[in-house]
Amino acid sequence: MTTRVLAAGDLFVRNRLFIDALRAAAPGDLEFTELTLPWPVEPFGRVAEVDEASGTEERLIEALRGARICVTQMAPLTRRVLEACPDLELFGISRGGPVNANLEAATEHGVAVCYAPGRNAGATAEHTLGLILAAVRRIPQTHADLVAGQWRGDYYRYEDVGVELLGSTVGLVGCGAVGRRVARMLAALGAKVLVHDPYLDDLGDLADAAELVPLDDLLARAQIVSLHARATPQTTGMIGAAQIAAMAPGSIIVNCARGSLLDYDAACDAVESGHLFAAAFDVFPEEPIPAGSRLLTTPNVIVTPHLAGASKQTAANAARIIAEDVGRHLRGEPLLHCANPGALTAPRPA
Repeated sequence: MTTRVLAAGDLFVRNRLFIDALRAAAPGDLEFTELTLPWPVEPFGRVAEVDEASGTEERLIEALRGARICVTQMAPLTRRVLEACPDLELFGISRGGPVNANLEAATEHGVAVCYAPGRNAGATAEHTLGLILAAVRRIPQTHADLVAGQWRGDYYRYEDVGVELLGSTVGLVGCGAVGRRVARMLAALGAKVLVHDPYLDDLGDLADAAELVPLDDLLARAQIVSLHARATPQTTGMIGAAQIAAMAPGSIIVNCARGSLLDYDAACDAVESGHLFAAAFDVFPEEPIPAGSRLLTTPNVIVTPHLAGASKQTAANAARIIAEDVGRHLRGEPLLHCANPGALTAPRPA
């Protein structure tokens, strides 16, 4: 039996990556159709009731006609799409979370949604370490000064130099796939690593490299604080003015996780006042950053455009993880990364 699959890739996770991974991991006769979405050349946004999506409901509905399976990174799985595509049974999202899917509606329609946790853990951990080093050693600022013709030897003054990671205390807020890798990297560089994660009772095999502590303790002791929590109602605004004020004078904050975790105005205030030595961010409450934002003008604030996870390995990992769950689905095996397991037992609409 031929299974029709829509590969709805984009300009990062390419259709050829999905198709090659599916041919390697999925049994049977697969017939592919393709749709290419415009992300990242066009920013993702809200589409109907789902967030961080690319493309339109109309284009997806047309491309999905007759397809049992869709693999994508950014396509919007909305109630309207589900109602218009009765053949669809599995929707694979090659991201760390299925934010562009209406899971309630998918469950009602008997459509399982799988996703790809950990796909970009290596890339994001490396980018986090890069931002920490860039902030501690003022790398972007001194580069810009030198290109502009200024030899800033005055940065060698004791008051203006940063710390080494060797012997420093670094606090990680969140200890999932990314946080665990960052902890290992920092420990290898000789840092003392503190971890706060309310979902962990112990650090398991990370116990030799880090110490699990309450958030207040982490903020008080760490010279560098890096955020690695997921965006949830519970974590929204978890690091605000009070938490930043509790950090040690001259410390650094880094965020490569989600913009909703942090009060960015409070962070800019703390850098401007000198309470924080520097800050470095890859994610923001509004993306792209609006023109005139303080984030673009506050000295000692380093920004990158939400590309911590951007690596060739991330794209290949994303396609492979989803393809492996498609293979499980076609063999009648349990999905490894199903976001709505209720869909697997729910009766499909007539």
